[in-house]
Amino acid sequence: MDDGAGGGAAGLEDLDPASACPEEFSRIVRDLSTREIRELMRGDRRRRVLGEVFRRMERQFRPERAGPLDALVRWEVTGESEVVHEVAVAGGACTVREGRSGADPHVTPTTGDAEFLRLASGNAGPVTMFTTRRLRIAGDLGLAAGPARYFGVPRA
Repeated sequence: MDDGAGGGAAGLEDLDPASACPEEFSRIVRDLSTREIRELMRGDRRRRVLGEVFRRMERQFRPERAGPLDALVRWEVTGESEVVHEVAVAGGACTVREGRSGADPHVTPTTGDAEFLRLASGNAGPVTMFTTRRLRIAGDLGLAAGPARYFGVPRA
């Protein structure tokens, strides 16, 4: 991942996350440096972008790939503040809610804004991010390694 200037900052600044298709979003994230993402992921834009990424998980869920999976994933995204979303997969369905429930998650991935966007956009893999310490995992490592299996993760 590039920490220098990538020249793509205007893409996320002007992006309405609800109107960009997954492939466009993936391309924009790919073209941004880590520094640019961190600079842009502030305030209301951060809330909108993260909210849309999590909302899309329900639409991009592939029940045929999940089979009988029954799991709760509690995402903790750090940045200017911690944002928590829970992704529950059960009975061939996926539901996403903001915040922590009282349930015990099967896995809790914790990562920064830039790293989360790279994962969600298909521009980084969880195993590499874990081994390079850009992603912390508490709980079921096998479940954490395979989100791309259960979701139609775009590629730019």
